[in-house]
Amino acid sequence: MSKPHIASFQNQLGDFSASPRLLLLAGMAIVGGIGGAISAYVLLKLIALCTNLAYFQSASFVTRPFPASLPLWTIAVPVVGGLIIGLMARYGSDKIRGHGIPEAIEAILIGQSRVAPKVALLKPLSSAISIGTGGPFGAEGPIIMTGGALGSLFAQLFHLSAAERKTLLVAGAAAGMTAIFNTPIAAILLAVELLLFEWKPRSFVPVVVAVLVAAFCRPFLIGSGALFPFSAVPALPWWGLGLCIVVGIVSGLQSALMTLCLYAIEDFFHRLPIHWMWWPALGGLIVGIGGYFEPSALGVGYDNIRQLLGAGLDNHGATMLLLVKAAIWLVALSSGTSGGVLAPLLIMGGALGFLEGQLIPFGGVGFWALVGMAAILGGTMRSPLMATFFAVELTGNTHILLPVMVATVSAFTLTVLLMKRSILTERIARRGLHLSREYSVDPFLNSRVADIMIRNVETLPAGMKVADAIDFYSSEAHRHKSYPVTDGEGALLGMIARADALSWAEDPEAQKLTLAEALDGTTLLKGYDDEIVAALADRMIANDVGRVPILERATGRLVGLVARRDLLKVRARLTHQEVSRSQGFA
Repeated sequence: MSKPHIASFQNQLGDFSASPRLLLLAGMAIVGGIGGAISAYVLLKLIALCTNLAYFQSASFVTRPFPASLPLWTIAVPVVGGLIIGLMARYGSDKIRGHGIPEAIEAILIGQSRVAPKVALLKPLSSAISIGTGGPFGAEGPIIMTGGALGSLFAQLFHLSAAERKTLLVAGAAAGMTAIFNTPIAAILLAVELLLFEWKPRSFVPVVVAVLVAAFCRPFLIGSGALFPFSAVPALPWWGLGLCIVVGIVSGLQSALMTLCLYAIEDFFHRLPIHWMWWPALGGLIVGIGGYFEPSALGVGYDNIRQLLGAGLDNHGATMLLLVKAAIWLVALSSGTSGGVLAPLLIMGGALGFLEGQLIPFGGVGFWALVGMAAILGGTMRSPLMATFFAVELTGNTHILLPVMVATVSAFTLTVLLMKRSILTERIARRGLHLSREYSVDPFLNSRVADIMIRNVETLPAGMKVADAIDFYSSEAHRHKSYPVTDGEGALLGMIARADALSWAEDPEAQKLTLAEALDGTTLLKGYDDEIVAALADRMIANDVGRVPILERATGRLVGLVARRDLLKVRARLTHQEVSRSQGFA
């Protein structure tokens, strides 16, 4: 083959594997963006309605904060809400249990990104009941699952692959988060760091399109501007970033402790001699008692976040908020009810940062509350980039970018060193599914066939009689399963396998032929020394072939052979690069 053909082959390879279907998915993501924004609006209104019905006995969609004190009978409100959710989960769909993100991950990894229609209906309804009856949760987890479910349902109307359905599921989820918090960049980073499990234009571009559409729709449905405005510009001394590291480490320890407590309490629920349907009601009892003593710990708690950032609490109020919110959130979430984790994490991390700010002589307690919010989010979700930009977009303050980044990365570093799993992946792992959050380039895409092929190839001559080939396979027990057949000039004619010899042994007429004659008209899977291993491996899998002859592309001459076991050399080389250490200059 001529040199221009080699250049043409090389030009087919590129940095990305994009195809025109990218544009189709981007267009379909517009629907996901609209659906995510509308579902966010509906969820917020449902939460307001349930809250007003449960605590104010009025049918209103206007969001109202919980009163400063509650009557004794309100202890029963979360219990009733938990009972309703338990019934919905048992007789509707158990997919509504949990805080949404693990369920979305599970649908992506083992459900081929297919979500049942009833999940799209029951998840927001159950979350609204849970939060509206006092559940200490946020709306972001449920809307991620709901938006993802709508994206998946839309995708299932068309002839798409599982990977393409995943793209639209994640696009809907990111759109829902954007509509709730008005944080488009953080929503995109959430998709990349948590949900997509890849970095490809095919998935990234449609997610961005859906997020932009949701951001465009939000002012018409929910409102515009930063959700928690914070305009302070802290003047840090030269050693101030060191304190950001300390606050991040403390937040990482807080995150690890809460994660351990969460699953310890969940294990306790599993040991109870009652059906899981009753667990949310038991959790609701603890929520009701905690809410009676500290009403501000109930519900989404956005007002708490504003107070923490605006230094509107005293030390006692911040301490009570931290302790009660943590206690009722851990018990309620462990019970299997429905609700999100982002808003509670912001409150608990912010309260701890607020208290730490009392000991720090600069920045102000509101600033350190904000740093604590971002840090606990980065450590718990294991998504430092998302947590950093989430804090920036929530407040509309870009001046906090560097200190917040330092704190979130510090918390992230601590939690990945201390804990194998996060609050999002532990439940999935307990169901028997190992999940890796580390992304790297496929080593098969970075290796050439020439790097792994066997070069000294044993061949059989084209003039050999079939009868002699049968004897050849019968003479030794350790023959290879297949051999290339070449002519006198070394040109490849085909491959014969032990199975061919066995079939010819039953055919006296075939035994009179030469191998060249027996192979005439047969198809042959072959590879080339300059192609990437991934392409050859895909063809071997598709054709169920265990040994492939390798040709030199320019001459067509046989230069090697690749067997399935040779593909393991790519993995061995990657492992060697990870663990082998050396010293010295090149």
